[in-house]
Amino acid sequence: MKLASSVLNLVVIRSGDLDWAEQFYGALGLHFERHRHGAGPLHLAAVTGGGGLVFEIYPLKNPEQSTHFVRLGFRVEDVDGCVQRLMTLGARVVSEAKESEWGRRAVVEDGDGHKVELVEPLSN
Repeated sequence: MKLASSVLNLVVIRSGDLDWAEQFYGALGLHFERHRHGAGPLHLAAVTGGGGLVFEIYPLKNPEQSTHFVRLGFRVEDVDGCVQRLMTLGARVVSEAKESEWGRRAVVEDGDGHKVELVEPLSN
């Protein structure tokens, strides 16, 4: 049976502090709008990847909703500069920046425990 092709169009994580999350992910170049669907909670939404992917951050109401096991990855122009900016916001460095087969790579952790991989692609 052949499966239909699919494209990832939505990623949702939860945060205990939406303002901080907006600053953290804003430092990675995401531009958020605040949304509320009907009677649902106020949340952040950013459109990325040339308009093909919506990245949303909802408030974390209780520990059972935690998404901290999710690992996110961002392609950035300057890994070292990005890590420094995120550290000023309180990010914890999980893996220092170093060369890898994908380019210069580092992993940081946001305030909610999400691991965030940053990759500066190899030059062509």
